[in-house]
Amino acid sequence: MRITLVKKLKKQRNYQTNYFTQVTISQEASVAASFAVCLEIAKAKKPFSDGELIKKCAIKMAQAFNDNEMARKFEIVSLSHQTVSRRVDEISIHVTSKLENLVNNCCYFSVALDDSTDISDTSQMLIFIRTVNENYSYSEELLQLRSLHGTTKGEDIYKELKCAIAQYGGFDKCTAIVTDGTRAMTGKNIGLAGILQKEGINFRMLHCIVHQEALCGLSLKLRDVMDKVCKITNLIRGGNRSLTHRKFKTFLDELQAAYGDLLLHSNIRWLSAGKCLKRFFTLRKEIQLFSMEIGMDEDLTANLADTNFLCSLAFLTDITNYLNVLNKSLQGKDQNVCCLYKHVIGFRNKLKLLKSNLQENNLFHFESCKEIYEEMKDCNIEVNFEIFLPKLDMLIENFNTRFSQFDDFKTSINLFSDPFNIDITSVDPKYQMELCDLPADPFIASSGATGIQMFKLLDKEKYPKMRDFGLQIISMFGSTYICERAFSDMNYIKSKYRNSLKDSTLENIATINIDMDIKEIVAQQLRPQCSH
Repeated sequence: MRITLVKKLKKQRNYQTNYFTQVTISQEASVAASFAVCLEIAKAKKPFSDGELIKKCAIKMAQAFNDNEMARKFEIVSLSHQTVSRRVDEISIHVTSKLENLVNNCCYFSVALDDSTDISDTSQMLIFIRTVNENYSYSEELLQLRSLHGTTKGEDIYKELKCAIAQYGGFDKCTAIVTDGTRAMTGKNIGLAGILQKEGINFRMLHCIVHQEALCGLSLKLRDVMDKVCKITNLIRGGNRSLTHRKFKTFLDELQAAYGDLLLHSNIRWLSAGKCLKRFFTLRKEIQLFSMEIGMDEDLTANLADTNFLCSLAFLTDITNYLNVLNKSLQGKDQNVCCLYKHVIGFRNKLKLLKSNLQENNLFHFESCKEIYEEMKDCNIEVNFEIFLPKLDMLIENFNTRFSQFDDFKTSINLFSDPFNIDITSVDPKYQMELCDLPADPFIASSGATGIQMFKLLDKEKYPKMRDFGLQIISMFGSTYICERAFSDMNYIKSKYRNSLKDSTLENIATINIDMDIKEIVAQQLRPQCSH
């Protein structure tokens, strides 16, 4: 009797233990699923209320497969608006912890800094950090998003930047700060650069290469040509001209034109002018026929038959096309300052070649100009594109002036890119002895590696100074492109439909880009709760 009772009690205890174990496993799984979905919602910049919709869809899909057990499991996953908000806050804390480890374990870092105004007229300052560790592995992450509710002077920017960097150990490992080049950033007295210098914080202050390139393009000063292109385009498809626009697209379709429509120009878009001009130039004959058909302003349409205007249009189209190619090559993540500067050097060499060709009226590299030249030649009209030489000279001078800051940095860039062929006497003396040993090192010399791959091969004990130099260069941002791209995400997050988002919530969503382990986050939750 007693033995039977003991067996019964043991069975009940085992049942209860198994039951609670199953409940705990189920709870942990539901919390893990909740975190996983919340992470994807944050990464996709979607509203927190989408969590409930995702849950309903998951349940419907499980039911469609006749998997009632899975549907029941989906029902206990908590994805309410409040839960998603709380989960995102918890994920953000985890991200901050990982960032701290990243910065603390890095050898050097640089900062990309830019600010923009959101839909609620709050100035949002993005602080990106590029870190590199001793293995030459680098990472680009959003460090913080700081909201400036008052003025955006140099002292305000410095205060927010110092506060953000102080949380990660200060400026000791910082090699450079890259900004958009505004007065508040670069001012020598009351700008960020001036204040940093007064505080004894010394490192390179660089003006974003992409911004520099865009500013150089403005030096062509063919504003009258661009204005006429914009006016004609706006008369066809701008404002309240829906009927005219539809007729024009039908007209192009009937003629089987190269493009089906014109593009509107936007000053704030880097590639807009080049794309707009290229399409306008290609469709110039169709535009002329259509403008005559609808009775457009004769003064404007007369330009489409004017030799001087067409030559200017062709030249501007060719040059802006080359500038667009350069701009695209400067965009993108994971490009250090050396990569970006190489693109600029290559373009400056192209400008010299274009100038040499233009002096001889050789239009091989000027496709649009060559097209106009052939057309005018058939009409016995002689055109000479040498008149645009002053424009090219002005562009070359602007590139030389604006990138003089990087020219001063040229020796370091050459040393990083090709240490085997550099003049050793031109290099900082502290690297000269190690440079002398490089060509004599059979392992490195025979590898054929250059740049970052070559520096990875350097022995820590034999080439400590060169390795340190390589780490500093790799850590440097060359542009604020990563900030510009993040502003697009920010405007998507804080849109007119979500303009009441708190600054802390906006920052939490914006900074969730680091890869993370959901199991690790769930393990930190002391009492996981299921949905009721």
